[in-house]
Amino acid sequence: MGNQRPEAAEVQEMDPGEKRLNELGYKQELRREMTLFKTLAISFSTMTLFTGITPLYGSSLLYAGPASLVWGWVVVSFFTWFVGIAMAEICSSFPTTGSLYFWAAHLAGPRWGPLASWCCAWLETIGLVAGIGTQAYAGSQTLQSIILLSTGTNKGGGYFAPKWLFLCMYIGLTLIWAVLNTFALEVIAFIDVISIWWQVIGGLVIVIMLPLVSLTTKSASYVFTHFETSPASTGISSKPYVVVLSFLVSQYSLYGYDAAAHLTEETKGADKNGPIAILSSIGIITVFGWAYILALTFSIQDFGYLYDPSNETAGTFVPAQILYDAFYGRYHNSAGAIVLLFIIWGSFFFGGLSITTSAARVVYALSRDEGIPFSSIWRKIHPKHKVPSNAVWLCAAICILLGLPILRVNVVFTAITSICTIGWVGGYAVPIFARIVMDEKNFKAGPFYLGRARRPVCIVAFLWICYTCSVFLLPTYYPLSWSTFNYAPVAIGAGLSLIMLWWVLDARKWFKGPVRNIDIPKGKV
Repeated sequence: MGNQRPEAAEVQEMDPGEKRLNELGYKQELRREMTLFKTLAISFSTMTLFTGITPLYGSSLLYAGPASLVWGWVVVSFFTWFVGIAMAEICSSFPTTGSLYFWAAHLAGPRWGPLASWCCAWLETIGLVAGIGTQAYAGSQTLQSIILLSTGTNKGGGYFAPKWLFLCMYIGLTLIWAVLNTFALEVIAFIDVISIWWQVIGGLVIVIMLPLVSLTTKSASYVFTHFETSPASTGISSKPYVVVLSFLVSQYSLYGYDAAAHLTEETKGADKNGPIAILSSIGIITVFGWAYILALTFSIQDFGYLYDPSNETAGTFVPAQILYDAFYGRYHNSAGAIVLLFIIWGSFFFGGLSITTSAARVVYALSRDEGIPFSSIWRKIHPKHKVPSNAVWLCAAICILLGLPILRVNVVFTAITSICTIGWVGGYAVPIFARIVMDEKNFKAGPFYLGRARRPVCIVAFLWICYTCSVFLLPTYYPLSWSTFNYAPVAIGAGLSLIMLWWVLDARKWFKGPVRNIDIPKGKV
């Protein structure tokens, strides 16, 4: 009896997330040391305050003017909550690193589970790896503007980084993120705690300071009601079409909250803390993101000058020009603009680091279930740091390959952004749709449970995801040419066709979805 009491205490003290993981057929291999705050920090850093809005702000403003851009954030935020709530419920029930594709397999049932898992896993993998590329590209773009303003501006003979140097910056950021992700997760968690404070404090500084520094600010009627198309620049005269395109900045910015789900095998009390981190990330970014958009829009000095190729930022980066106009107009130098651009660049740095963390976890989880060629290599865990280091470097290598066309193609960011959004957000659709059609008696609810509300919430979420994916396939400039063509439909179509062909010819014979690595008594999972 004396020997049994410690065992009983050990069972009672088992983390509920680990217990649920065991029920689902997985043993605890990763270190479960993440707190709610650290998980929230990584999730928030993946969404990030600046990284979605900053690179697409200029194009979205150009399509339909300020009102469509400002109210677009509100509309997209509203529907994003449906997606987040639907995913939080599933995360509470299935706190596993495989997250989305694991959810899809179990929710779709034994007949359709393998196919659902296969589709979801590859969509998620494509989206996350491309997501690293979006952060590296936009971070390099911000760094390019910092260098230009620091060396005298476009008008004063400043240095504008050529394509080869831009590519080097892109590769350099990717490699730094991979190196940092090779260390223990505590290192990433510590950096991401810095990230959340960096973005909250930095965001407050920019949101408050920018309108105060600007010599003039736009009126509230201009910001909230002014609608203006630019057919001469975009080639698009259809008002409904430009409104749809102006929403893209918000749709690109408001996802990534599933990062909390990827870390659930490393999070204490993941069945509760995972959903809390997902919903908290959405809440924070909803408020701060809108404030950032309003600060930029109120501070516009001359709308047309923002896009002038002869302006101080070479007409390539509208937020940088807004910052420059504000500080130069007030202080006759660009030092303040450079400081705020550095804050924004830091956001890209932290965002790319977090997305690399999430991408590596998905690749590791899929490799653990033998869903990737040479899975035995990518599922290896670093013996000391207990992180999937091989998966990290695989993601970095693919990201670098995605960036090589920078040397020849001008629309690389548009293509990578579309691929990232369609893959990443499209991956959300599979488990949510399975949750809609599954028999409720087969669902083992976690602490966060929607009850009767789950079907209407999931239906709205699924339809919104379908809409989001479809609009990122649209051409963004007319007339169509090699320099303006949105290559995402071709890239996504070719990639998914190969993946489905692989499924039909071979993978369906051996891929059965998530593979248990411990034996447990049969029961309802």
